[in-house]
Amino acid sequence: MSGLTHVALIRGINVGGKNPVPMARLREVLVARGYEDVRTYIQSGNVLLRALGSTEADVTAVVEDALRTDFDVETVVVAVTADALRAAISQVPPGFGEAPGEYLDDVVFVRPHVDPTEVYPLVRLREGVDQCWVGPGVLYFRRLEARRTASYLSKVIALPVYKDMTIRNWRTTTTVAGMLDG
Repeated sequence: MSGLTHVALIRGINVGGKNPVPMARLREVLVARGYEDVRTYIQSGNVLLRALGSTEADVTAVVEDALRTDFDVETVVVAVTADALRAAISQVPPGFGEAPGEYLDDVVFVRPHVDPTEVYPLVRLREGVDQCWVGPGVLYFRRLEARRTASYLSKVIALPVYKDMTIRNWRTTTTVAGMLDG
């Protein structure tokens, strides 16, 4: 039997009492929709699953429909293949994620039809605070911890393309990737 094939990254659930989605129930719903070995990591919407023969768009559509139908939650899902997640980690910029306490490192995942090289010029960076790099299907965003409130990362939500992205911190990203093989 093949391993896990996809990760569905769900934006904005179980945050501050909004968009409640119990993870155990979500796993049940996705198994009922034909996925196998469905796992979740923390309450913020990281779902790993086996969806043989499915594209990222297929997984996105099924998970978004499950959220809408079974939980009355309308939100963004960015599904990536296991290989795409591994590539994003293996091609990280030098030093990214290696100085917690000094920097906050986040990965901005975009849907497969969105080219991160086209999103990059739209992202505002505050000099001395923010840095951004393009990766495979992602943007790597670093903020200086001491000046995090001056960061422009929050300005990303004003971009029209925000409807096609979600953000995870580096620790969550690497933990989820580790779960693919564990």
